[in-house]
Amino acid sequence: MPPSGLAILIGAGPATGTGIARILSSPQHGNLAVALLARRPDSLKSVISTVHETNPNAILEAFPTDTSKASLEKAFQDIKAHESFQDLKLNLAIYNIKHSSKKPFLEETRAQFEDSLETYVGGAFTFAQESLRRLFDDHGEKGLMEGGEKKGTLIFTGTLGALRCNAQFAAYGASRASVRQLAQTLAREMSEKGVHVVHTIGNGAIVDEDGEDQRVGKKMSADAVGETYLWLHQQEPCLWTHELDMRPACEKF
Repeated sequence: MPPSGLAILIGAGPATGTGIARILSSPQHGNLAVALLARRPDSLKSVISTVHETNPNAILEAFPTDTSKASLEKAFQDIKAHESFQDLKLNLAIYNIKHSSKKPFLEETRAQFEDSLETYVGGAFTFAQESLRRLFDDHGEKGLMEGGEKKGTLIFTGTLGALRCNAQFAAYGASRASVRQLAQTLAREMSEKGVHVVHTIGNGAIVDEDGEDQRVGKKMSADAVGETYLWLHQQEPCLWTHELDMRPACEKF
């Protein structure tokens, strides 16, 4: 079965990213070709190998990149030109970057603080711009009120740090909260244009397993996150979820 469209996932790592890629590329679920972005080529190869264990026909391609402007812009150009994705329209883009920074405030330099913002928030900004441009190029710019249809979905994976933060997490909290606000302003601007923008909050451990920890609600499974993201993407304009709090049953909050 040929893929129904294209998904772009940045932060394609061994846990959450693998589950998302597995579900999105599965013919029984998303049936999408998936462009996988991450800094380390070895990590990308591992994700593809793991997904192919259960779905050898999945169309997955790796694009090593960091979150700098030039690197992300090149990755999107390479995706556009890649032979595996010819004639496929972008349907779903996911910003799933792992980002953490912990340091006593008086020991943190301004340069370190700004670097954290540039890496995470700057990356989200460029990823969003490139994704939106591709969505409008592929699906047209006609808004919903003008007779246009849903063009696709843009999802930012966040954490509880976007809502409240602990001591020594100044750069982390500022970065996570900034991306949450970016997602909110994009939702308010892009919804009427047919782009569904979502910010999720992953509170608790996510692992690429489906065992006892998942049965008792101790940890989330990566596949469950993938299924949730696919469900969000499949929502019609009559009801769009903007923010979703994801946690295993036994996670305290």
